[in-house]
Amino acid sequence: MTNPASIADTDHNTLADLLMNSGLDNSLDDGDDSDYDSSNYATLTDALEQTVFESFDDGLYIGMMSGTSLDGMDAILCQFNLGMSNEDNTQPPMRLLATYSQDFPPRLREVLLALCQPNGVNQLVPETDEPNSELDWFGWASRAYAEFASEVVNTLLQQSNTDPESVLAIGCHGQTVRHRPQMGFTLQLVDANIIAERTGISVVSDFRRRDMAVGGQGAPLVPAFHQALFANPDSTRVLLNLGGIANITVLPASEEIQVVGYDTGPANLLLDAWISLHTDNTYDAGGAWAQSGTIIELLLQQLLAHPFFAQSHPKSTGREDFNLTWLQNELQAFEQANANISYSAADVQATLTELTATSASTQINMFVSPAKNSSVYVCGGGALNDYLMTRLQAHLPHCTVKTTEYLGLAPTWVEAVAFAWLARQTLMGETGNLPAVTGANKGVVLGQVCFA
Repeated sequence: MTNPASIADTDHNTLADLLMNSGLDNSLDDGDDSDYDSSNYATLTDALEQTVFESFDDGLYIGMMSGTSLDGMDAILCQFNLGMSNEDNTQPPMRLLATYSQDFPPRLREVLLALCQPNGVNQLVPETDEPNSELDWFGWASRAYAEFASEVVNTLLQQSNTDPESVLAIGCHGQTVRHRPQMGFTLQLVDANIIAERTGISVVSDFRRRDMAVGGQGAPLVPAFHQALFANPDSTRVLLNLGGIANITVLPASEEIQVVGYDTGPANLLLDAWISLHTDNTYDAGGAWAQSGTIIELLLQQLLAHPFFAQSHPKSTGREDFNLTWLQNELQAFEQANANISYSAADVQATLTELTATSASTQINMFVSPAKNSSVYVCGGGALNDYLMTRLQAHLPHCTVKTTEYLGLAPTWVEAVAFAWLARQTLMGETGNLPAVTGANKGVVLGQVCFA
């Protein structure tokens, strides 16, 4: 098992030999295609499948993820076993071999949060040798993010005693700092060249823009991975990811029905922002603070009036729509219209938790019913919020709400594994998007490869 660049080099002669034996390369050299035999094309296809692309089928991959909540960077080492089709195969489709997570350096996190808001860097006070314009800050953060990601990967490799040469590729999504599907663009921040250079491993990044090039939203991309690993012919499964933003994947029991997936609204990004503003905590552990408060029903209805919730899918959202400034403006409007209502900061946290539970369950209930054998599996950091899980179950009486631990994958690592899978799809020349999910007009190979 070697690095992709090495594979391509060592298999080049094998491919050339196969082409020469087929006679195809001779017809190409002399420009005479009069003797071209269509069977040669099959030989070329076979040659490709038996050399480079086959080598990427199983083997080791690293997946990385830092979501909209910006609570840290997750990295996993895994091996896929998706190419086996024999009935006697008992190997799991994916083996999670090692995991590692690290908090962002405080300054990098501060800059990333600023870049997520239009002109947000205007609030930054530059230190010595730091930028003083938004575009320069973007360049600074791209490099700093890549250096940090490289450290995370190298620590993962060291702790798992893994040789970089045995890893085929790293799938690194980068950090989304602007997502404007209505304008046809999305912007992920990372310099993959640095990661490839610092780790010695090829890097696949920039997954979203190819989907947008064919009319898609560029998100969510994880449903294709959910389908590959979690679909069950005997039951409808709904995967609910509670990261900074909440999104669902509906995996129907029947293969004749298309997979559905889209963002449902805010999750941890508002919960984390509000508790950070009022306490010394960066997140609401177990949802204890929210549970201590009381849901403000009128405020909840006001927040649910946001236009995003009424949009039909496919749809995606982010910090551009839901952020602390938006919340504070909503609270100001609420106070002006309801001067007689008093509330605490904990009450707002309870209401925000209910906003996530209500907006997500409303969508999920469109696809489940007592007549269907349905289950909801939750992943992402929100799966560890006991109060939020309780509220979800209350809104989803027709199915059991569990975490993806019951499917064999801990909820905190699902998205990182997904980007390892997407990197594998790219190297194998396989599509990584689901047009029914993103709204693209066709399936395409996602991402760009920076070979080590």
